[in-house]
Parts: sequence; C-alpha cells; structure tokens
Amino acid sequence: MHPPRVSSVRALIVGAVIVASTVPAAAQTAPAQRDPDSFIQRQRALERRLRSEFEAELSAAQRAAFDWGGWYGLHVFMFDDGAESSRTFRRHDLRLWGRASLENGAHDFYARTRLSVLDFNSGDSYDGDDHDVEGPNLERGTYRFDLRRAVLADGGAWIDSNIEVLAGRDLAHWGTGLVLSWPLDQIAVRGTVRDFELTGMFGRTVGSAEDFDLSRTANRMRRDFMGGQLTHRGFERHEPFVYALWQRDRNDEEFGWPVRDLDYDSLYLAIGSTGEVAKGFRYVAEAAYEAGTSHTGRLLEPENEIDAWALGLELEYLFASKRRTRASVEYLFGSGDGDRLDSPTDTLGRRTPGSQDTSFVGFGYRNTGLSFAPRYSNLHLWRAGASCFPWPEHPRLRNLELGADWLLYQKHHASGAVSDPTADIQSGYLGWEMDYYANWRVDADFAWTARFGAFFPGKAFSDRTTRTFLLVGMTWSF
Repeated sequence: MHPPRVSSVRALIVGAVIVASTVPAAAQTAPAQRDPDSFIQRQRALERRLRSEFEAELSAAQRAAFDWGGWYGLHVFMFDDGAESSRTFRRHDLRLWGRASLENGAHDFYARTRLSVLDFNSGDSYDGDDHDVEGPNLERGTYRFDLRRAVLADGGAWIDSNIEVLAGRDLAHWGTGLVLSWPLDQIAVRGTVRDFELTGMFGRTVGSAEDFDLSRTANRMRRDFMGGQLTHRGFERHEPFVYALWQRDRNDEEFGWPVRDLDYDSLYLAIGSTGEVAKGFRYVAEAAYEAGTSHTGRLLEPENEIDAWALGLELEYLFASKRRTRASVEYLFGSGDGDRLDSPTDTLGRRTPGSQDTSFVGFGYRNTGLSFAPRYSNLHLWRAGASCFPWPEHPRLRNLELGADWLLYQKHHASGAVSDPTADIQSGYLGWEMDYYANWRVDADFAWTARFGAFFPGKAFSDRTTRTFLLVGMTWSF
C-alpha cells in the first residue's frame, strides 16, 4: 500500500486524536463473553493473516518522519460448529494508525485503533447479542527507543552493541509463538552483544481479551507475564533460542468462592530454533515444558501441580520457480490429562483434586484448521500443505495465491477432553480436515481472500456430520 503523505503538524494532530479517542474505551470493562474456542481461534487466524499487511505498511511508513493511514475490512463467515447446522457472521473493521519517527528512528511512536461492527444472523450469536459494536479501542500503542540510532543521530560512531526499549501495547511473540503470541501492555528491553540477543519483558493482558478458562466468573482477563529470552544469531543458517516465562493469574471472580479465587499460575521453559537445514528447506522447531499450580478455590481442596508439554515442528520447502511454490509439513503436540472430562483448559472440572495436572495451557497460536480449529491441548496434529501463484506473468492475476492444507487430529489421552465440547465420546480419533484458500492482492490498496474448510469428525464424536466453514473477505487500505 502507498499511504498519502501529510504534513508533520497534521500527522501529530491525527496521532493525538487517535490516542485520545481510544484510551477511555480501552479502560472500560468488557462484558463477559462465552464464545467457543474454535470461534476465537478463527478470529485470531484472521488477525494473523492481516498482520503481514500491517507490518508491510509500517515498513513503508519508516521512510517518512510522520505518517498515517488506515484499513477497512469486511469479512463474512458461514460455518457449522457442531451445535448449529449453520451460522452466519459478518465482521466490519476500521483501523486508523499514526506514526512519528524522530532522530532517524531513535524515538518511534505508533498508535493504531480499531472500530468493529459484529453482525450475526438472527439467533446465530453465542451470547444472544446478534449485533454489537466494539470500540474504538486502542489495538496498538507503543514507544520504541533505539540506543544505536540515538548515538548516530547525535553524531557519534557506530556501536556494535545495542539496547532497544519498547513500552506500550503490542504483540508479545516469544520464540516461534508456541507458548506466547498475545497482545500485552508491556515493557520490554532487548540488548545485543556480539552474536547474542537478550530480551526481558514484563506485561499484562489487555482487559477486554477472552480468557482461556471459561469456568471463571471474572468478566475480564487479568494475567501478568514476566520472562527472559536468549537468542544466538551468530550461525549462518540457524537462530537457536531459550526462554523462561512466568504467568500469574490476577483474575477476580464476580462471585466469591468459600476460601479463595480460582488460580492458574504457570511457568514455561522452552528451547527452539528457526532457520534452514539446506537451501530452500526452512524449519521452525520449539519444545516447551509447563510447570506451576492450579486451584479450584473450593474448601479444603489441595493445589494441583502442573506438569505439561508442548512441541511444534514445521518443515517448508520453497521451490525455485516463478510461481513461488511452497510445500510444508507440520507436527503439533499439546499434552492432555485423562482427568479432565469437560475441558482441557478450565480450572474447574477435574475429577481428582490435588492430582498432577498434565494438560498443556498456553497463550500462543498455531494453525489448527478452519472448521475444527481446536486448542492444542490434549492434541496430536499432523498437517501437510502447499501453495503457489499460478499466473506469475498475468497483469491482473500475478498476485493471486492458491493453497491447500490437510490436517489429521488425534487425542493424547482418549479419556480426556478437547476444546470442542461436542467431542463427547472417549475415543482417541478426532477426525481429519481439508482446507483450501485464495489470497489476491488486486492492487496496492485492495486485497481479497476466500477460505473453505471441511472437517470430518472421527470416533470421538457422536454426531459425525461433516462440518463446513467458508470465509470471504476484502481489505481496502488508504
């Protein structure tokens, strides 16, 4: 996209208006929602697809000291979730952003707001509210400081080591995103010395976000994160990393429990790497161990010790062709607990209080399909996919991408629950899914997408009716 250039005064006014208009909205308490995990996963998948467009726009904005722009998106969802044979949902999003970069990028200010209109067909919503407006909310709002750029702007010499500071609301993406890929209000400091990069972060979830634990009565997500990550960037083709991340439950229940609030406090230790195993072969790998404690808040019940695992492995091959063909395979695992019969993530619902809790609960993101879209808790997932640009020399269709994914799902513990409550039989085989998609960048300012998925339930479902999902949408930038 090529946003219009504006004067510095106008840009500062726009940025100030954006921030001022969104702070009150962000501070409000959002009503409790009980949307299922699959619906939340689909919204996150849409946001992730659009994120590359946002980042490309920011890269273009770096050429100017002051800039602004926006997007309007309309996306229509039609799907079967196993409870209703058909639901239709339309989402309108208007985003406005402003950016100011001072002293050759030493100081960078960025703010983005989002106003959304959520529109279900009559009776199709999950909470009884078929028509809703969200916002305007502060989606991103950051200040970044770069020591190296500041020294150069002051006339100093280039320094090999560097310190960067981020303060504000931004996406926290640690490692490959297996454990944490979530917007946080945060302070992060990143230091680089030779080939090593050390990042420290303290953050808190945005209050209006949906909590993973739907057994809670708290109407806002309040969780604190603190951690450190060490990355080595000295290898030519590999970037290994390790990190430790603490999560603390700060939710307050609306209705008091006999002794204490429910708690889920976790510690994650992870190791992984990204890079190339050979020319054209890219890989992503991460393994995470989760420890900590959880408590149901009930009288005389002991705490549950958390002992869980997750693993994500992906290999992608980029073909040397004009069509930019790529093929990938992926394995994803999140450990489960046979003691959890209703949900793999809710604090309530365990049969044996005080026993070891082996169900993995993370705050990351992975593509787990369009139609089924489960959490990766008590889950084995295998995926194979491919995509290409079939007409690279066509004047109108050269930026049309076509792709497909095929996914297979299996439980870790056949007796345990997965995030879809309609999987009501204690069987390990969950089913398989095929997804097809098209992404078309029509021109610099207009993009179109279509996605279709069909999930074929396995023996873990008493209702094995095929579930379909269709998404059609467009994005216009200005």
